[in-house]
Amino acid sequence: MEQIIFRPSLFKFKTCRDFAKAFELKEGDLILTNEYIFNPYFGNLGLNVETIFQEQYGAGEPTDVMVDAIIEDAKKKGCKRIIAVGGGTIIDIAKVLAISDGESVDELYDLPVTEKKHPLIIIPTTCGTGSEVTNISIINRTRLGVKMGLTGEALFADSAVLIPELLEGLPFPVFAASSIDALVHAVESSLSPKATPYTKLFGYKAIEMILTGFQKIAKDGKDALKGLLEEFLIASNYAGLAFGTAGCAAVHALSYPLGGAYHVPHGESNYAMFTGVLKNYMEIRKDGEIEVLNSYMADLLGCDVEVVYEKLEELLDQLLPKKALHEYGVTEDELEIFTKSVMETQGRLMGNNFVPLDEQRVLKIYRELY
Repeated sequence: MEQIIFRPSLFKFKTCRDFAKAFELKEGDLILTNEYIFNPYFGNLGLNVETIFQEQYGAGEPTDVMVDAIIEDAKKKGCKRIIAVGGGTIIDIAKVLAISDGESVDELYDLPVTEKKHPLIIIPTTCGTGSEVTNISIINRTRLGVKMGLTGEALFADSAVLIPELLEGLPFPVFAASSIDALVHAVESSLSPKATPYTKLFGYKAIEMILTGFQKIAKDGKDALKGLLEEFLIASNYAGLAFGTAGCAAVHALSYPLGGAYHVPHGESNYAMFTGVLKNYMEIRKDGEIEVLNSYMADLLGCDVEVVYEKLEELLDQLLPKKALHEYGVTEDELEIFTKSVMETQGRLMGNNFVPLDEQRVLKIYRELY
């Protein structure tokens, strides 16, 4: 059994200037990013590179329509090396660019992903995705009405680069959603049947770093985040290393219909499902890894294990208040539609559940969160 996947070479630099010098950015390179990121951090470096700014192709998380348009323009530019600088949307698109020589999203999903067409460097600007060290790209396939993951060895970056400087302008709501996403990555991968001592080493450490950071912010206020950015960036990376091998599970699977239908940010939609899924795991099985996890989190939160999920939500709500599904506009009739979508399209994720969840159980979770 494979214990942990280490694919991209991992680098850390203090500034973007240090990175640009070390990686010798030059003609033939394409930076995929947002203009509000590029201008303050790269705009004054005099780089002779091509750029694509994602926001010119649409807002929100990546859709097949958005990605197809970017693939077309990237091919016209004829660039060799792709540098992704951004959050989950940018990173997911860049992974697709790296394996496309003009093929559309639909074509890539229908083909075996076996070959990288362009070298890929990934630099995260949030502290949640962990995607810089994984081979998963999540695209909202609007033509099918569902978010789906595209995976393959070729989707790994060649280099993953951590630059804490890039998190300095991160809006607090984006930080909150992305860091909760990292927490979910760490928890789900630790509970996964594919977890190993190595993935749990990274997963449990990420949980500790994230919850400890949240407690400091809750105690000292949002300004405390300034001194914690590097910690959260590293914690997100640890969680990425964990779920890159062990996988995510039902929290992500159940969140995708909500995110796809109502354009809820990924980390927020995960939080909407998070403790609801964990509580249902506990109804089925109370021993094993979930007992270890609950005890670990209870120690960090300073509470009895019997109320660990309630105390966890109390802490997370201070960063991002949890909403019921109906508050997003979800109707009761949609709960069965969501359930069917999960069971039919999210088998990859549902195979990583701590305990199996059937269709009846998934619908029960949605109804409890409604």
